[in-house]
Amino acid sequence: MPMSRISVLKGKSPEYLRALADGLQRAMEEAFNVPKNDRFQLIHQHEPHELIFDRNYESPDGPRSDDFVLITITAGKPRTTEVKQAFYRHLVAILAESPGLNPRDVMVVIATSQGDEWSFGGGHPAASLMRTS
Repeated sequence: MPMSRISVLKGKSPEYLRALADGLQRAMEEAFNVPKNDRFQLIHQHEPHELIFDRNYESPDGPRSDDFVLITITAGKPRTTEVKQAFYRHLVAILAESPGLNPRDVMVVIATSQGDEWSFGGGHPAASLMRTS
């Protein structure tokens, strides 16, 4: 069960944010081995002084714009390098379609955690209940 945080600069429309969240979910289901409807996402809109990023760091396709999005995914199990690379490519292709993001404006960070570091509710540890996503 991945949990995703999507950070953008303030001012995006609800439709834009929904397209961003839906695109991320689609990419995770299609290329990151996440079951359909296994969806937990937080969207954060920041003032320019609250989302600080280097517009040129490791960006061979040119500088990042104010459409920069930082996606942080906490997953319950590790993925292979091949799966992660395919996911990155698939994600930016989907987000280029809708909401129209330039791939250079998409940054992704993936972290993994153990089942005992999650509780899905009720104060119960998830270790014995956790699916493989």
